[in-house]
Amino acid sequence: MKKTTRFPLGAFEKIETPFYYYDTDLLRYTLAALTAALPPQAKAHYAVKANINPRMMKIIAASGMGADCVSGGEIAAAIEAGFLPQDIVFSGVGKSDKEILAALRCGIGCFNVESVEELDVIDQLAATCGVTAPVALRLNPHIDAHTHKYITTGLSENKFGIDITVADKAIERALALPNVRLRGAHFHIGSQILTLEPFRLLCRRIGEWLRQWRARGIFMEYINVGGGLGIDYDAPDEHPVPDFAAYFDVFANELALDEGQTLHFEPGRSVVAQCGSLITRVLYVKQGLNKKFAIVDAGMNDLLRPALYQARHEIENLTEPYAQTDTYDVVGPVCESADVFATDKELPAVVRGSMLAIRSAGAYGETMASRYNSRELPCAYFSDDLLPAGQKI
Repeated sequence: MKKTTRFPLGAFEKIETPFYYYDTDLLRYTLAALTAALPPQAKAHYAVKANINPRMMKIIAASGMGADCVSGGEIAAAIEAGFLPQDIVFSGVGKSDKEILAALRCGIGCFNVESVEELDVIDQLAATCGVTAPVALRLNPHIDAHTHKYITTGLSENKFGIDITVADKAIERALALPNVRLRGAHFHIGSQILTLEPFRLLCRRIGEWLRQWRARGIFMEYINVGGGLGIDYDAPDEHPVPDFAAYFDVFANELALDEGQTLHFEPGRSVVAQCGSLITRVLYVKQGLNKKFAIVDAGMNDLLRPALYQARHEIENLTEPYAQTDTYDVVGPVCESADVFATDKELPAVVRGSMLAIRSAGAYGETMASRYNSRELPCAYFSDDLLPAGQKI
């Protein structure tokens, strides 16, 4: 049975828009599919930056996943939600001393280190705490993930990571420092990747480097391949859950691990994106010279992806789903020309008060929301509260 989101329109009518609606049944179904497909010797760490809603985080933590964090605040939120400190990895190019010290004191599982300079600082701070810091070196493998330039991270010259051509120097430095323990290597080539070929290429390159390091007596027990698996923004109900089995099979088949080595993944978008929708009402239908504008009460401050990445989200008319269609630019009220959710979008005809769902907004939606224009932050509601008993998906 395919799990698709149902929208309780009657309950929505009583709620002030805009707001985020989360399908918690779909989230649990997604987590079960991910867990069932995970290879042996592997651990998945949820990329917290995708969605840090406390209730969503608690459901994910309860599934047994670890957490991938990129700030001290995310580490604190992950622990509060129930993630185990030893299952937390700390990524990010600009870890502050305060954040590093807090992570050391709570005993996280690994620092994904993104420069030799950072490695030296972690060593110094670990010494002040009287501990040894577990680290993995984030290496850039020169792989083009063929995704948006803002979310491509594995190329040679990038603010993220250490170029693979200087990996040996970084490894030697890590092995020489007295207060760090080199656990392994970390790779992340980008986000919203829709073809498996970049992951196959990554496996082949990692395999080559592991053989070279092994020949020199360097054992990498921890191999972290990051995240990046994309989702279907065009047809969320056709593909509500990514094909985790095909994704994980690439690594199981292409990357041979030695005894004692563990494989780590950092999925974020693929876990939560399809579970969330931004619900908004039409304020006005404006007739332009050649266009119609559906002006809604949600703005780019509520969902930034279309303005930042020119991202496409499917939009549905919940109030009149079977009306004769018309074409609109769906725009928000924020005083920026970039505050556009869709151009030339064909929708069942909308009127003032029509309720729309902007789909696939569970990742990088609520978590990136701001109070720009002094607008209020959107609230969040959940399917297991709003759907009548017995009518869950």
